[in-house]
Amino acid sequence: MKYYKISFLLILLTPAMPLFARVKTEPSASQPAAMVMLGVIAILAVAIFLMARAVLSVYSIKKPHQKKSAGKIIPVLLAAALLIPGLGWAQDVAAPPAPPQQWITGLENATTIILISIILLELIVIFYFYTLFRSLTRRQATVAASEAPRKKFAWFERLNRTRTVDAQSEAQYNTGHDYDGIQELDNPTPPWWNWGFILSVVFGVIYLWVYFVSHSAPNQIQELEIANKKAEAKIKAFMASSANNVDENTVTLLTDNADLNEGKKIFTANCAACHMADGGGLVGPNLTDKYWLHGGSIKDIFRTIKYGVPEKGMKSWKEDFTPRQIQQIASFVHSLGGTKPANPKEPEGEPYEEGGTAMK
Repeated sequence: MKYYKISFLLILLTPAMPLFARVKTEPSASQPAAMVMLGVIAILAVAIFLMARAVLSVYSIKKPHQKKSAGKIIPVLLAAALLIPGLGWAQDVAAPPAPPQQWITGLENATTIILISIILLELIVIFYFYTLFRSLTRRQATVAASEAPRKKFAWFERLNRTRTVDAQSEAQYNTGHDYDGIQELDNPTPPWWNWGFILSVVFGVIYLWVYFVSHSAPNQIQELEIANKKAEAKIKAFMASSANNVDENTVTLLTDNADLNEGKKIFTANCAACHMADGGGLVGPNLTDKYWLHGGSIKDIFRTIKYGVPEKGMKSWKEDFTPRQIQQIASFVHSLGGTKPANPKEPEGEPYEEGGTAMK
């Protein structure tokens, strides 16, 4: 390997040999550009040599079963080294007369092209070695990190700021307190536990002040009472809403005295003129017997009050009363059946028995 490195350096320097032959035999001061380019070529050649040596050194520290990979780079280095002098020797012929105008004074244009080409090729080789060296070092670091022993639950210890105590360090953290053979070690509590304890104390002080000192907020008993009142209000609102959703198909008979009294009040104010206050009948039919013109069920009575009987002079009351109020009136009228009015009107219509088929 040592001789290979020396020969490789000599090969990289060979591009300068044919160039010196091409340069005119004039003092070097008259061709400073050529001297500068040759110096750059020599410096880049040394840089290539050093970078190749660094790449080979990275290969050499790899595992024994991976050392064979070092031989793969030797052909690449030799090929790159041989290409560089080839450019120089390719022009080793009798140069034609210099053109009237030269790109660089004192240098033939062909020589200038060769010098610039060698510099560019050396830069490409340097860039290749640079990327190869970075790739190898990163791969080596990854392998080393994967082979290094990992500490279990290291993240948990960082989160809790605790320390792992083994047999060697146990004596260092021993506080000297012994309880029935159980030794106390100096292993601090996690910070989240300390902050939780502090916040719970602060919360407790605020809770006592708000609920038992200043009484600025209701306690549990008061909250229960408030919740019950809200629930009762919601129930009443629901009952009122559901009551107003009743119609002739879903109406039911009301038997509560409050509803019947409310129905009687409305009936006396609006229906007594035609049916008398006791339901005996006047212009309208008698509502106390078992004869009905339009059906005697609660649904029939509700429908008759809601839509009226325009052909017999009875108006529709659906615009005047809510469905709940019409239900109360119908239930009161239904309750008049079997009563004894003062001056009952003669029966009209067809007899209706409770539980029979409703008349349409």
